[in-house]
Amino acid sequence: MVLKEIKNIFHKELDEGYRKEEVDSFFYLLIEHYLGLERFVLALQPNLVVSKGEEQALFAALSQLRLHRPIQYIIGNAHFMDMDFKVDKDVLIPRPETEELVRWMVFELSAKPHGISILDIGTGSGCIAISLAKNLPEAKVFALDISEKAIAVAKQNAVDNDATVEFMHYDILNLDALATKFDVIVSNPPYVREQEKRTMHKNVTEYEPELALFVPNGNPLKYYEAIARFASKNLKKNGSLYLEINQYLAKETERLLRKHNFSEIVLRKDMFGNNRMMKGFDLNGVVY
Repeated sequence: MVLKEIKNIFHKELDEGYRKEEVDSFFYLLIEHYLGLERFVLALQPNLVVSKGEEQALFAALSQLRLHRPIQYIIGNAHFMDMDFKVDKDVLIPRPETEELVRWMVFELSAKPHGISILDIGTGSGCIAISLAKNLPEAKVFALDISEKAIAVAKQNAVDNDATVEFMHYDILNLDALATKFDVIVSNPPYVREQEKRTMHKNVTEYEPELALFVPNGNPLKYYEAIARFASKNLKKNGSLYLEINQYLAKETERLLRKHNFSEIVLRKDMFGNNRMMKGFDLNGVVY
């Protein structure tokens, strides 16, 4: 079949449920993944014909897109901080907002003395920890997660991206202290309230791991409470805590941090103008 005809079929089948630009993006990602073709191939070869096996792979992906399965899970990887990360049903798909958090950290921490220690809580695919390790090569980076399956994915991503990260299996809700103390702690914990589900797309609510996304309406900051409590005992003096936050709960999150004696709190918006990132200092942390 002519590749251009397959693209037209993608639009016919998907334009009702997705924006046209999204469908174009899906198609180009798939031909690059399955066929090794660049997105400009149709401009150069408008009558390019693909084999039966190649078109079957594209139509199989189309069937999954019709069911709103995320394109990253279909091809098995996601792009983040100029790297590729393996993703599957056991880990969240890395988001552009999280990349903004990491770039903020890299910018600020690059000026710090060499050899700082960083802990990523709830690492998932490992995208935050691995990106920090790659961009701050003098730092010692640790990461923990409650999910052993997620840690397995993160470990593979560290190998694939040639990054050195020490991974640990812990539940932050039941973790008081570690032997190592840290200069920096970062976390993108679950923060979407159950009531917010109705505003979200099916490709998130039906496919991404609920454990990594949702929190009860009545206790939406339970992970931030645990993280702040842990950080207050495990950060070195003048250590910093970076968080990705729920845009609707910025004031509540700031109050929580102040309750745990964090100060000089900074709130930053993401590219969409939403309150998304927060930083605080533990000026009275552990002298280590």
